[in-house]
Amino acid sequence: MGGWWSGLLRSVEEQEAVELTDQRVGTGAEPICECTRGRRVSVCGTLRSVTLRPRAKAPAVEAEVYDGTGHLTLVWLGRRSLRGVEAGRMIVARGRVTCPHGDPVIYNPEYELLPVSAS
Repeated sequence: MGGWWSGLLRSVEEQEAVELTDQRVGTGAEPICECTRGRRVSVCGTLRSVTLRPRAKAPAVEAEVYDGTGHLTLVWLGRRSLRGVEAGRMIVARGRVTCPHGDPVIYNPEYELLPVSAS
């Protein structure tokens, strides 16, 4: 089955993954599932969660990014908040990937928030 039927049969999650992949490709970012420790990367996706977590008695903002292929955590050390960094926003982030507990993390990434689409 193809055409418009395939769109009807996709789950919401699958549709979101397709849309995120299209957005990622448009920014030139690489898939999160291909990010490996030690590499400097550019990723693009939706911020699924943003939280304030203390690390070694200092504040840190943590954000989970999802791009349709996987997730990655962004951590800004010494920050209590970042203007515009909130769940649901699209972000392009750049930095070196580490994997302290097996999952990919970028500490103090450079980032750009993408415009909010009119719905």
